[in-house]
Amino acid sequence: MKTLVVGVGGMTNGGKSTLSRSLHEQIPNSCIIAQDSYFKDDSTVPVDTNGFKQYDVLDALHMDTMMSDVDKWRRDPASFLKQQGLNPVRTTPSVDKEVFVLIVEGFLIFNYRPLNELFDKRYFMEIPYDVCKRRRSSRVYTPPDPPGYFDGYVWPMYLKNRQKMMNMVSGIEFLDGLKPKEELLAAVCTDVSQEIESLREKD
Repeated sequence: MKTLVVGVGGMTNGGKSTLSRSLHEQIPNSCIIAQDSYFKDDSTVPVDTNGFKQYDVLDALHMDTMMSDVDKWRRDPASFLKQQGLNPVRTTPSVDKEVFVLIVEGFLIFNYRPLNELFDKRYFMEIPYDVCKRRRSSRVYTPPDPPGYFDGYVWPMYLKNRQKMMNMVSGIEFLDGLKPKEELLAAVCTDVSQEIESLREKD
């Protein structure tokens, strides 16, 4: 049994969740762990000097719980899939040649060093400021974004977090989120499939 850990990061509303779900549908023996599932309760998230909730920092997330789930998958991916209600798909006659793929998706996955060190492949979705702002404004959040939140907090924090990521991480493939979804999926799926085949061929 072999494993492959794929990170799909990127800015808010950049298309990372859509790509991750589509990739999961295409890749046998895969599952997704999404960082957004690990936000702390709203009442515990601090407020900055402008009155904006500080969601775009690692401290706003239960990263220890997320890492625990990632470790569960790493120890026994087949059992993890079954616990998630997903049945492993036998893709080759030999169990030792099977490859299980974990897709980790989130906006700060590459900024958390213990998690970043586990990735075999890293992809980062990007879109321009104006497109990002327009998409963000069309989404409904709980709690909702207060007036001025995007320009006063979300975008500045994205730039800050991106710079931190660039300073500590290498081997990231940047993806243009404006490209057709099908084109992005085909490119990433081909790349990941090649990694899977390479793992299968190793002794």
